[in-house]
Amino acid sequence: MSMASIRRTLPPYNDRNYQNGDSFFLGSSPNQRPFYVFGKASSVSLGFATSGIRIRRMFTAIFPGKYSRKSRPLWRSFYRFLLFFVLGFLLGLTPYGHVNDLRANHSLEVKPPPINVRLDGEVDQSIEHQDFIVRAVNLRVKEKVEMNLEEGSSLVPKKQLIVVTPTYNRALQAYFLNRLGQVLRLVQPPLLWIVVEMDAASMETADILRKTGVMYRHLVCSKNTTDVKDRGMHQQNRALEHIQRHQLDGIVYFADDYNVYSIELFENLRQISRFGTWPVAMLARSKNKAILEGPVCNGSQVVGWHTNERSKRLHRFHVDESGFAFNSTILWDPKRWQHPISNPIRLLNSLKEGFQGTKLIEQVVEDESQMEAIPSGCSLIMNWHLHLDGRSLPYPPGWFLQNLDDILPIR
Repeated sequence: MSMASIRRTLPPYNDRNYQNGDSFFLGSSPNQRPFYVFGKASSVSLGFATSGIRIRRMFTAIFPGKYSRKSRPLWRSFYRFLLFFVLGFLLGLTPYGHVNDLRANHSLEVKPPPINVRLDGEVDQSIEHQDFIVRAVNLRVKEKVEMNLEEGSSLVPKKQLIVVTPTYNRALQAYFLNRLGQVLRLVQPPLLWIVVEMDAASMETADILRKTGVMYRHLVCSKNTTDVKDRGMHQQNRALEHIQRHQLDGIVYFADDYNVYSIELFENLRQISRFGTWPVAMLARSKNKAILEGPVCNGSQVVGWHTNERSKRLHRFHVDESGFAFNSTILWDPKRWQHPISNPIRLLNSLKEGFQGTKLIEQVVEDESQMEAIPSGCSLIMNWHLHLDGRSLPYPPGWFLQNLDDILPIR
């Protein structure tokens, strides 16, 4: 017995209705499957798929020959690439979700730790604000630079002082050198101390120079002489020769170790451009009165001289050797000062005592118009010339006294 088979014709896939409520993907072939996200079709994916089908149908209607079954293998890759490129571009421009504004919830503030700031009025204030934000920093560099340029203190280089000191072995040499070295140590640099000894450099002098902390040069004069007066002159000429040979630039000043000097003197020396002079207080050899020797000034001009009656008619310039200073370039730059190089500036040993200084000044300047009064008005006594050096006292070896044998017990 044969049974008749009844085959029910099913409707097309696009006409099916599903009972579970899911939407079916509208594809062009039954092999296509809907795109599910967590068991359900994504509405966004279905929307993109529907848009792609409509775009393809539109291109098929416009170019029917190119989208036929015969031309599909040739153009399939190109148009698929073009389609997905356009879809990817549109997808990149479409915002998804919500982007939280970080600036609304998080503040990027710089909160430095509390610091102490000293203001111009010397008042200490403590900055302890928790919500402090650094918005601007003003270091006031421009104002400080302009102030220093106006004062001429920091940025303008100071002239070097070249202090020449002749010395020799005697009982009070250690005391005089230490006293002068401590004064020079208080002077602002640059300063060069040239100390000249006769015949040989003693170990005691070198030890004192090292301990002073002043930049120095220890020279030796090899002239054979027994006279103390000529010895000091040869030592000064040895220093002038050294300055000329090495072309040291600065203000040359002869400072004997037994004189008394103030710090203001060395600071005023830097104001000299060519030749400067000032009055010097001198203790008479009788030790019963003081003598003032040096220029009489009208502002910065020299108009006369303080002197005693005995030397009034003999000297051209009435200045003590410790009462003047000059520019060292006069010694080694004759073109600048119009000085003949064949005649070096030196102290002359053919003159009597007290005349070497005035003859040296005549080699540096022509008259008082080329001199500068230091300070203005010559109103200060900045150094004393004291005749306190005991030349007849014996010199203890190493400056140590060995005759202290008497000891008194403490009661």
